[in-house]
Amino acid sequence: MSASTTDPIQPAKASKRDILRNRSLLTLSLGHLTVDMYSGVLPILYPLLTDKFELNLKTVGLVSLAYGGAASLTQPIFGYITDKRGTRLIGLALMWTAITFSLLGLAPSFGVLLALAALAGIGSGAYHPMGAVTAAAVIPDEQRNTAMSFYVTGGTLGVAIGPLVAAIVFALAGIHGTVAMVLPGGLIAIFMIVQMRSVTANLRKRQAVSGVPPPIPWKPLSSVISLMMMRAWVLFGISAFIPLWYEDMGYSTTFYAALSTTLLIASALGTVGVGTLADRHGRKQLLVLSSILTIPAVLLFAQFPGYPGFLFAIMIGFLASSTGPLLLVMAQQMMVGRAGVASGLILGMGFVMGAIGVPMMGAVADAYGIQDAMRTWAIVGIVAIGLAFLLPSDAEILRLSKRSSGPPPEPVAVAPAAAAEPGMPGHA
Repeated sequence: MSASTTDPIQPAKASKRDILRNRSLLTLSLGHLTVDMYSGVLPILYPLLTDKFELNLKTVGLVSLAYGGAASLTQPIFGYITDKRGTRLIGLALMWTAITFSLLGLAPSFGVLLALAALAGIGSGAYHPMGAVTAAAVIPDEQRNTAMSFYVTGGTLGVAIGPLVAAIVFALAGIHGTVAMVLPGGLIAIFMIVQMRSVTANLRKRQAVSGVPPPIPWKPLSSVISLMMMRAWVLFGISAFIPLWYEDMGYSTTFYAALSTTLLIASALGTVGVGTLADRHGRKQLLVLSSILTIPAVLLFAQFPGYPGFLFAIMIGFLASSTGPLLLVMAQQMMVGRAGVASGLILGMGFVMGAIGVPMMGAVADAYGIQDAMRTWAIVGIVAIGLAFLLPSDAEILRLSKRSSGPPPEPVAVAPAAAAEPGMPGHA
């Protein structure tokens, strides 16, 4: 019998099969899929919003900024709350997003639309650090990259299916179809509230014995956060403007929804593959290589729209966003005892840079066209390469994760055993 059927917190040794049978991790991934699905729905809503409120490309990007900005700026706050109070409200965070997002199509004015988008983003901002901390506690340490990649894949698949769900719902009901979007989030939220009670109780017990956290190593951590921001900047901008670009070229909603989904499914598949490779060969080398290869992938995607775009979207998906889980685990390891804050920082800053990038890309697109804006965004990838070379090695991260918060009065015999305890928040 798998350990996951008897204990919500996994033991130190587990196979890939155990990860896939881990009920707690599967539940968290399902919630992650659902909450991030709303991010995938949002770009398909843009053409309807531009018609209803007579918006240009820059202005419609403010909707993404409101949603993503609220999610980003609140994530470190919710991360701190998670470290202090636990993750028992994770299901309610998903329900909040479902309810507020469902009201977007009923907004009577652009100002109300922005306010509702921001409120929906707050629910996403609460879910992500809670989910990442809980996931870190239910996976074995020696498979942290693979298992965290599996959890993050849930969110990526959610963003990927969002355009397809939106295409069907909006084709049937128009902009008011957002009301139906309350159903998936509300139902999964209720399921999570029931299923995750035992996991959050175990997590609170482990947090109570985690001890005083050491100082935060801001210098190496800053390179991790900055790389996450650059990668998000590229991916968010491209994803947001695929629907508008292809609609301008005369393609159908089904075509550009399928293209958006292809980009994000490739990201999900790449996430799992990269996690496995990182467990075997190390993370820094993979992050440097993927940063280099992202630039030609973005340029080819911009240069050859239409059916060739599917091939280049797959390349971007594999390269640009599949490394997010690796950066998340690196941040959690360096911020020992502050898994919630680490998750909030790395995810929140990625979200905020991506959200800021959408209206910036919209301004470039208004001035020069969306295709040239896509080409320009490849320049951001050059910055990402430099940041990847500045990342700490796995050996340096391991050393940082074993620091104490101050010189102990004398060696403590039980410290190594406590530090090695599987599933401890901050050691994931």
